[in-house]
Amino acid sequence: MGTELISDNAAVLTRELQWLAQVIDTRMTSYFQQDFSPGLIEEIPPPDLSNNNSVYAKYISHYKLDIYERIILLLALAPHLQPQLLDTFFTRNSTFDRPFTEFGGIKGKQFGGFLPTGETAAFILAVNDLEKRIMVSRLLSDEGTLNHFNLVKLVNESTDEPQLSGLLKVSGECLSYCTLGTAHKPDYSTNFPAKLINTSLDWSDLVLDDQILHEVEEIKDWLTHGGTLMNDWGMKRKLKAGFRSLFYGPPGTGKTLTASLLGKATELDVYRIDLSMVVSKYIGETEKNLAGVFDQAERKNWILFFDEADALFGKRTQTSSSNDRYANQEVSYLLQRIEDFDGVIILSTNIKANLDEAFSRRFQSMIHFSMPGYAERERLWRQAFSEKVRFEDALNIADIAKKYELAGGAIINVVRYASLQALKRGDSVILHRDIVTGIRREFSKDGKTV
Repeated sequence: MGTELISDNAAVLTRELQWLAQVIDTRMTSYFQQDFSPGLIEEIPPPDLSNNNSVYAKYISHYKLDIYERIILLLALAPHLQPQLLDTFFTRNSTFDRPFTEFGGIKGKQFGGFLPTGETAAFILAVNDLEKRIMVSRLLSDEGTLNHFNLVKLVNESTDEPQLSGLLKVSGECLSYCTLGTAHKPDYSTNFPAKLINTSLDWSDLVLDDQILHEVEEIKDWLTHGGTLMNDWGMKRKLKAGFRSLFYGPPGTGKTLTASLLGKATELDVYRIDLSMVVSKYIGETEKNLAGVFDQAERKNWILFFDEADALFGKRTQTSSSNDRYANQEVSYLLQRIEDFDGVIILSTNIKANLDEAFSRRFQSMIHFSMPGYAERERLWRQAFSEKVRFEDALNIADIAKKYELAGGAIINVVRYASLQALKRGDSVILHRDIVTGIRREFSKDGKTV
């Protein structure tokens, strides 16, 4: 299936790039002949995509891109697909012995070809027509379809330079759909400090109180029906986009597993934010790091999972220094980004009281993952072991579950320890003493004794 998607996209992109080459050639010829007749570009018919089943064609149709937006998108794609197509812009102005200012473009650090800028798009679509140039600026503005839906952005390293001098940068998501035909999954890096998490478990493996499961179901309902509610029912004007939930409770009670299962059930990607790479002691860096995550996640329909979120979203301090002021500004900024995010955000913390109270008003749900009761613990114990093991006669799982109050994560650790001890002995019998030793090890982590 993947090869077929690539083949279909390659076929249609070949025709699209041939059309772009014709558009560029027409503009260059007319420019050097001083022919500024209106409508020259519009008279070149683009390839008909109406009956094309490629992902690229569906992408163009989905976002309703017009001929100008289509040309800008192809310009941004060209360095990735057919870089030599843009070599014509290396033509030098012999009068001044320098590149033509009106062609725009910048040089890459490693890439030897021509990287188009907003000026390149303006030259092709507007030349000396000021009204059309302003139109190009609007197409590339924050409100334009290309930018708004994160297809193509103007990237300008200096805010002091003209808007259209910025690089035309196609998003990783758009590039992936237009070429591979599949969604882009960003790599874990300093630019995207988040890891894609998943699970091989199912809902039947999640042992929670019925009330907690009911509250989790509300998030699942939003993921399934939120789009219909906002768009078809017209609630977009009345409700904030996205869904925000707080998971709080002791470690090992199923918070991360629940987030993973929500993604699995709705076929959505769940990204756990690595706060060790986000939080910085340097002023403004934490805000910058989080902005990178939110910017890439915008309109992706991802679930963002902030584990141990109090490290990032903790209570604001009394303002006694410039550092305190900056820290409070960062929390305020993050509050706003969370509120504006159109996907699902789950914040997880062991202690609810550690979070800034301002967050409470922004959550659609706050779910307490309490320590499992006796019935839940017994079920966790029995589900955790391999079907290949057997218990020695002295081991009574019901008594173990009743006597020792452990969370699911701790129970799994004990099961791992006892199972490895059985394998070490060369059998498959789980011994009572190994279970107790494993429990003692877990209790010692919290300074407790058995």
